[in-house]
Amino acid sequence: MFGIFDDVVSASTPFLSAHHSPPQLPVSLPSDSVPHHMATAAAAAGAGFRLGQRVHAAGDPRRSGTVRYLGPVDGHAGDWVGVDWDGGAGGRHDGSLAGRRYFAAAGDRSASFARPAALSAGIALPDAIRLRYRVDDFTKEEQDEMYVFSTSQKRVSVELVGTNKVREKLKNLDELLCVSVSFMGVSSTGSPEELQGLVPNLRQLDLTGNLFSQWQDIFSLCQALPSLEVLDLTNNIMENDTVESSLLKNIRVLVLNNCGVTWELVEKIKVPFSCLKELHLIWNKMNTITTPVGKVVQGFDALRLLNLEDNHIVSWDEMVKLSYLRSLEQLHLNKNKIKHVRYPSNLPSPVPLGDVSFPPFEKLQVLLLGSNEIEEFLSVDSLNLFPSLMDVRISDNPIADPAKGGAPRFVLVARLGNVKILNGSEVSARERREAEIRYIRLVMGKAESDDPEVIKKLHPRFAELKALHGIEDEKPTSRMLGPQKMASGLISITLKCVGPSMGEKQPLTKKLPSTTTVGKLKSLCESFFKLKDIKLRLFLEEEGCPLPQLLEEETASLVELGIGAGATIIVDEEN
Repeated sequence: MFGIFDDVVSASTPFLSAHHSPPQLPVSLPSDSVPHHMATAAAAAGAGFRLGQRVHAAGDPRRSGTVRYLGPVDGHAGDWVGVDWDGGAGGRHDGSLAGRRYFAAAGDRSASFARPAALSAGIALPDAIRLRYRVDDFTKEEQDEMYVFSTSQKRVSVELVGTNKVREKLKNLDELLCVSVSFMGVSSTGSPEELQGLVPNLRQLDLTGNLFSQWQDIFSLCQALPSLEVLDLTNNIMENDTVESSLLKNIRVLVLNNCGVTWELVEKIKVPFSCLKELHLIWNKMNTITTPVGKVVQGFDALRLLNLEDNHIVSWDEMVKLSYLRSLEQLHLNKNKIKHVRYPSNLPSPVPLGDVSFPPFEKLQVLLLGSNEIEEFLSVDSLNLFPSLMDVRISDNPIADPAKGGAPRFVLVARLGNVKILNGSEVSARERREAEIRYIRLVMGKAESDDPEVIKKLHPRFAELKALHGIEDEKPTSRMLGPQKMASGLISITLKCVGPSMGEKQPLTKKLPSTTTVGKLKSLCESFFKLKDIKLRLFLEEEGCPLPQLLEEETASLVELGIGAGATIIVDEEN
């Protein structure tokens, strides 16, 4: 732990606490109200630092922040650096001290003042690579530490298996294809010639948690490493200002998770990074897609995957702006706040090509919407209009949570006619057939209207599915077989006891009226398995679902729940 929380303050104290400042008038001055003499002293205080520079606590590269103030602090000798620490915490105040505001911090307790000597401006990338992938032999002191005691309590040197092979390989840094220097306090590219000579064949570079902030450094890095394809800048707080750069054809994957990125910045960097195939923008608090020209995003012609998970997106209209990214195959939107989804059928193409029109989201195959706030079937049904969509995630939304009144998996499978993967699980041909037949039973058992238009509005695929599976509106006769046995027929149900106090009981297969209610089925189970004084809970076991579905509604019938022949019911006990 560093002296950020030290209680003693002197001219030599590295960090200044908010608790030991001389009393001042209770006045909070704006940032531009700092006296002139304090501003002119900033150069002396800087000791090589600048406003907006990324730094870390000396000796602790994982404790990083941004310089927000340079100069003296009233009542304390010497020069100080005001730091706003990452994460909105970790300091002692919000940039104001004893009633005087020196700067505005991100959090109430994310700021502190430090001596320049208590901070580090970081190291160059070539130095970090050498430190992480050290090529020198172990020192004598390290070799002395590598021993075990023999039975006679004598030290026996240890030679690690494969050590020589690894050491020999690391001597040839020019053969490295993947490098990670995460959380090493890297702040600059260093000499481009030195970097290129050190790792000329590098393809993947992980710079997570370092001190980069200026795009000029990133462009120089990419130009110095012509083989580089994957660049991860997670947890580097990047500035929104950029500079011109030549086309960076080599970069295929760019990761900007938790970098303070806005879509305005994305628009600025899309020209040099126009060959990107993947762009990851997780944890950036993004809520809007700002387009400089027109209503849709243009460019990024090669982009196949866009990851916007864990942002603050509320309106689907913002996502519609992405509908003409011509190569987009995957759109990741998990953990946002989206409430509805609509396919933009009437959106005009921004770049008509002759007489050929291209549909929105033309190549989108994967749409991940897990952990949002979708609660209407209209959003689910709209997914059928996406021309190429095959993989959908809508788990952890109200509409997909039966415990909150949402739909079970079989209903979602039936309503999504083109989906081959739902919530991460493959939809087999058998599961789809059974889900669609079960869904038909459910609709026919609960239909509140005979008006075809009303039914079509509530269940757009109902008529299509009835025709597909040859199911008629009339009640089935005794000659009908299998899935065509509807409400008046008997269905075969397998019952399995799993309750701890029920003892070992063999599963039973029974033919029951499809009008049997959940409450009646519980009574039958008590009789079938000779269960006394046990409160039962029934679960439906479904293919593709990791957990069985609880049957809570006592008055609901099997047909109303969409349960048909061949279903398995788990018989458990409460508590």
